[in-house]
Amino acid sequence: MRGILIALCLLGVGCATMQPKAAKTEITLPSMFSDHMVVQQGKPVMVWGKAAPKARVQVALGSETSYTRADESGAWKVALKPFRAGGPYDLTVKSGGAKAVIQDVLVGEVWVCSGQSNMEWPVSRVNNAEKEIAEANHPEIRLFTVAKKVAGEPLDGCSGAWELCTPETIKEFSAVGYLFGRRLSEILKVPVGLIDSSWGGTPAEAWTSRPTLEKDPDLDVIVKRWDDLIAKYPEAKKQHDAAIAEWQKAAEAAKAKGEAEPKKPGEPLGPGHPHRASGLYNGMIQPLIPYGIRGAIWYQGESNAGRAYQYRELFPAMIQDWRKNWGSDDFPFLFVQLANFMDRNPDANAPSAWAELREAQSMTLSLANTGQAVIIDIGEAKDIHPRNKQDVGLRLAQAAWKVAYGMDTAIYSGPTYASMRVDGNKIRVTFKNADGGLMANGGEPVHGFAIAGEDKKFVWANAKIEGNEVVVWADAIAQPAAVRYGWGDNPDCTLYSGAGLPASPFRTDTWPGVTIDAK
Repeated sequence: MRGILIALCLLGVGCATMQPKAAKTEITLPSMFSDHMVVQQGKPVMVWGKAAPKARVQVALGSETSYTRADESGAWKVALKPFRAGGPYDLTVKSGGAKAVIQDVLVGEVWVCSGQSNMEWPVSRVNNAEKEIAEANHPEIRLFTVAKKVAGEPLDGCSGAWELCTPETIKEFSAVGYLFGRRLSEILKVPVGLIDSSWGGTPAEAWTSRPTLEKDPDLDVIVKRWDDLIAKYPEAKKQHDAAIAEWQKAAEAAKAKGEAEPKKPGEPLGPGHPHRASGLYNGMIQPLIPYGIRGAIWYQGESNAGRAYQYRELFPAMIQDWRKNWGSDDFPFLFVQLANFMDRNPDANAPSAWAELREAQSMTLSLANTGQAVIIDIGEAKDIHPRNKQDVGLRLAQAAWKVAYGMDTAIYSGPTYASMRVDGNKIRVTFKNADGGLMANGGEPVHGFAIAGEDKKFVWANAKIEGNEVVVWADAIAQPAAVRYGWGDNPDCTLYSGAGLPASPFRTDTWPGVTIDAK
């Protein structure tokens, strides 16, 4: 019976004693609280749920106990004192005659892993997948996958359960999340909890709360666009259903004649669409709050590339939104810059929305406690989902050493643009984060630089490393005004630091880009 009560509790349907229903003694816990969970070390352990209205609630983790009283609706929340890494413990919640026990609770490092398909991409589909899966026996690493859910209003809970990391459970878990967490576990020697809340193809506005979007005029246009779509959805759905009926008739007729069937009408955008503004924040982020975390890792941007200038505001707004709502103004937020993708364009003047999105991501580093993993060197021209997720996880972990764990000697960034100066018909570019000096991967000359005069017409440039500078010039440009590096969808760029990390793409000009007016 005890096991049944706990199971009911974890499923979110309540946990009742054998007393008569009239006693109204029950406990309901969010699915975040299940066997094998990991709680964040060094921070208050937040526990919350539902009980009978005004009921007294006792919460105990190990030897630490706290008491509270549910409000008029039965909602309650307690904050247990911070724990050091360790365990296992039992988490026990009592109210009246009801009792729920969560077993095998560890204390360690907890990270949220979010974004679109490259974060969702499973271990079963990465390089050396069979080996990675076979070696994934890590009982000290725990996995929680948030069930996909679009919601119009913030939800109190989500579906999911904690699992031990095994060859069976890791197959469909986020590869970036796992490979990041595995590295943390190897170095820190503490339990690691990974919460995967991701959905392929989704834009950042879906992961941002409505109040944050509404208060910025450049972002409120997204909310209004979706409000309009949802208002018109019933009629759009009616018309779609009629179109489907006509299509079915046409398809059957085509089949009878041995002809190809006509194209099936697409579904209209509506309230359940995963692109809905704030829809995934409501259904997949808000339910996690205020669960204690160390920070978040993020791999997303492909779905916002067509609105890269808007992303300059949207992305930092989303990060600050999460921090504020979690009650932590500065938790570490680490993200992956978009990889190289699509065919390489030989035109130095070719517009690139992806380059502009990468620029917007780099600009977000102005926020405190953020870090960027540059992967401009490990993408695949024909696949938007690079299979090399090992280096992605490793570079995020390197960022974590510096940003989250304060290891001053940690090196996680390759060369980043610092300044430029015109020297005759050349431009000298200086860099930060050139640990070990600058180097050309594959040997000189350095590839990836373009140069332009005031006419804004770029040509591919010669580039030579001189100390911590790169000297850039082109015979066709007598009076240079601007330099770009790695500026393209899939650029040929070979500048690295001596520490083996690629330089981040950049430009020295602020000339309007192709996405400047896209909202």
